[in-house]
Amino acid sequence: MSTLLYAQSGGMTAVINASAVGVMRACAASGVPFLAARHGILGVLEEDLVAPGALDASVLARISRTPGGTFGSCRFDLPPFDEAPALHERLFAVLEAHEVRWLLYNGGNGSMDTVRQLHLSAQRLGYPLTVVGIPKTIDNDLLGTDFSPGYPSAAKYLATSYLEASLDLASLYVRKPRLFVMETMGRNVGWLAASTSIVQRLAPDEGPHLVLLPETPFRTETVFPRVEETLSRLGFCSLVVAEGVKDEAGRLLSMRGVEAGRYVQLGGAGLALAQRLAQEFGVKYHVAVPDYLQRAAAHWASPIDYEVADRLGEFAVETALAGISAAMVAVERQGEAPYRYRCVTVPIDTPANRERGFPPQWIDASGCGVNEDFQRWLAPLIEGTLPTPCRGGLPDVHLPAWESLPKRCAPWSAP
Repeated sequence: MSTLLYAQSGGMTAVINASAVGVMRACAASGVPFLAARHGILGVLEEDLVAPGALDASVLARISRTPGGTFGSCRFDLPPFDEAPALHERLFAVLEAHEVRWLLYNGGNGSMDTVRQLHLSAQRLGYPLTVVGIPKTIDNDLLGTDFSPGYPSAAKYLATSYLEASLDLASLYVRKPRLFVMETMGRNVGWLAASTSIVQRLAPDEGPHLVLLPETPFRTETVFPRVEETLSRLGFCSLVVAEGVKDEAGRLLSMRGVEAGRYVQLGGAGLALAQRLAQEFGVKYHVAVPDYLQRAAAHWASPIDYEVADRLGEFAVETALAGISAAMVAVERQGEAPYRYRCVTVPIDTPANRERGFPPQWIDASGCGVNEDFQRWLAPLIEGTLPTPCRGGLPDVHLPAWESLPKRCAPWSAP
């Protein structure tokens, strides 16, 4: 019997499991057998597949509110067929062995390229496979959708954490000026760092006084005077910096190293910036690095983020069963008070291996902040709260214990 295969890919979000639940629920409603691959496309290669079967509504609800990936994820760039024919032939041998006719891949722009490669290989091999991408990334850098599921929840968490820390900073009287620096994720795009600016709507003096994005080069002659003025006026200054900020020569403020000869591991921009400012102005400083926390805070998820993630999972099944392949499901904004949307599809070439940068018209003239147009765009995406069921005083998460299906293909080992 024909089956539908779902897999998660790339970095996690607070709502990726809501998309998984949307897929499972839609499959059950359509009578389509649901399979999932452990750890993304690597799970397909290794034939590590699970069949959760019928799950009651309470279990699905717990899964949907649990951070991390219930089926596991991976970072793996699938090369084109001509560069690795054996890899593609293995993938399709596994798909055929389990009668997979629909494949849904839940990830970011690199994962959308995997969708494209699988579609092209299916055509080349004459295999009847419909492939659909489900968007997910806290970076919000997917083209073709109003926002990427995962981003509003990360934005809500970062803005809230920043607001609480800045109120703490402002409340303590000391004689020596102080700096607070928060470093967010954001290798090439500044959507996460920019999200903290919405705090200015509630508490203008509490900042952030500067927001530094990868889209704008770091310039000492611009940043230092603004820091000095704020320290003089308030006795403290707070900044938010994306991890991928570079100077005018294209040099990162900080990096941790290079993995596998090519992947630059970022980190340390906040500390590097704080130390430079402390040396210049002789101030005390504190640095916060939310790191994984900003993408895992399901207890503070955005309601619209959660709703859209779930709905896009359902819509991806509807799209696949309609025979629409090489597409990503997406959301189109229809209104803002409250947020209204409709689900659409976009050609996979739109998001695959492409980045949606932070719009230059939303960066202020100084290059050290963002304007109210962005804050108006973001506001409806973080409105409201979700109830958080707890057990033992902690969020009631679902800890997966999926049992792998028996293998039908020969063992596979990475080349």
